[in-house]
Amino acid sequence: MTEAMYARVDAMPAADTPPAGARTLAWSHSLPAGVSITVHDDLSTVANDWRAFEREADGTIFQAYEWLSTWQRCIGGPHKVRPAIVVGRDAAGSTLFLFPLSVRKTGFGRELRWLGSDLCDYNGTLLAHAFSAMFDEAAAVDLWRAIEQRVQQHPGLGFDSINMTKMPATIGAQPNPLRGLVLAANPSGAYRTALGTDWETFYSEKRSSATRRRDRTKRKRLADFGDVRMVNTAGDDTRTALDTLMAQKARAFAHMGVANLFANPGYTDFYRALIDDPSTRPLVHISRLDVGLTPAAVNLGLVWRGCYYHLLASYTDGEIMRFGPGAAHLHELMNYAIENGCSVFDFTIGDESYKRDWCGEANTLYDYIAAVTWRGALAVGPMIVKQRVKRWIKQTPIVWNVFSHVRALIGSLARRPSVH
Repeated sequence: MTEAMYARVDAMPAADTPPAGARTLAWSHSLPAGVSITVHDDLSTVANDWRAFEREADGTIFQAYEWLSTWQRCIGGPHKVRPAIVVGRDAAGSTLFLFPLSVRKTGFGRELRWLGSDLCDYNGTLLAHAFSAMFDEAAAVDLWRAIEQRVQQHPGLGFDSINMTKMPATIGAQPNPLRGLVLAANPSGAYRTALGTDWETFYSEKRSSATRRRDRTKRKRLADFGDVRMVNTAGDDTRTALDTLMAQKARAFAHMGVANLFANPGYTDFYRALIDDPSTRPLVHISRLDVGLTPAAVNLGLVWRGCYYHLLASYTDGEIMRFGPGAAHLHELMNYAIENGCSVFDFTIGDESYKRDWCGEANTLYDYIAAVTWRGALAVGPMIVKQRVKRWIKQTPIVWNVFSHVRALIGSLARRPSVH
C-alpha cells in the first residue's frame, strides 16, 4: 500500500450520501478567497459553460465536452457511470477549472476516476491560464482535498477508492495541479513532436538521408501494386473507412494476442457516433492510404486547437504490408497536419518504436491510486501491484519482447480451430 492509501483507509464508507457522524476530509490550507466549487452529476447542466471554457482553457481534446458527452451517452450511461463534473469559479464568477470526474461501481464498492478514462489517452482537468498563479503546489493539493469532499458528499456520488490514470505532468503550459499527490508513473509513455511549416523541411530534419532513401524505395515497391494515394474521407465513405479500420485492427489484436478493443460494449457505437454526430464530426479526421483498389492503411485522428492527435491506425495484413503502408500513411498525415495549420503532432499514449523515431524521449504520464474506505483498500492493493508489474514489463525491453512473443503465441493457439 502507498502512504496515501494508509492515510485514507479510515475515511467515510461508501454510500449515496455520507452517513451521519462520518469523518469528513480535511485540508490544512484555506482556499483562495472567493473561490467556489460546484459539483454536477448531469452533463447538460454545465454544457454551455463547459464549451465556452474549453475554447480558451489549457487542456486536451480528451477534456472537450463533445468527446466526453459522447462517451457518456454511448458507454458511461449504459454502464451506470455517474458523472461528477467539478467546476471552480473565482469571486467574479469566471471559471478557473473544470475536473471531469465520475463514479462507477466496481467489485469492491465504488471508484472515483476521470470521466471516460479508458478511452482518453490523456486524463486531466481544464485550467484557466491564471490558475497556477492562484494555486501553488500546496494550495492545489488543498483544492483537490476539497474536491474529494464535495464529490463524496454529493448525493449518489460516494466512493471507496480513487483510480486516476494517464495524467500528464503539465496541462498546457501549467504544472498539473495534482502533481503534489503521491503519484506513480503510468506503465506507458506518451509522445508528441512540434511540426514545422513545411513537410519536406520537417522530414529532412527528423529523418536521416539513409532513412529517407529507404522510405522512397518502399514507396516505389508499394506503387508496384497500384497507384498510391491518401484519401480524406467524407460522407458514407467515412463510415466504410471506419469499418475497415476496425476490421484491420481486430485482426491485428488477434495476431498480438490481445483483446479486441471494439468488442467492448459500446465502443463501436462510440466511434461511429463521433463520425455521425454533427457536433463531433468536425473534430475527427479519417483517411485511407489506397494502393490501387486496396485500403492499405486507415487512420482515425482528432484535430483540436492546432494539434493533430494520431489516435487509431491500422493497415492491411496482405503482401502489401511488407512495404510499410502504415509508415507511408503517417508521412501523409503529418503533411496533412502541417498544411491544415497544426503546430503539434501528438502520437498520444503508447511506446511503439516508431514514435521514438519522430519524438525521441517519452513524456511520462502519472497515476494516482488511493483508498478512502476499507472496501477501497481491498481493491487498491492489487491495483498498485498490477500497475508496478505492468510498468516493469513494458519499460524493460527484453522482458517486453519476451512477453509480447508469448502473448502472441497464446493468441495464435487460441485462434487455432479445434480438431474433433
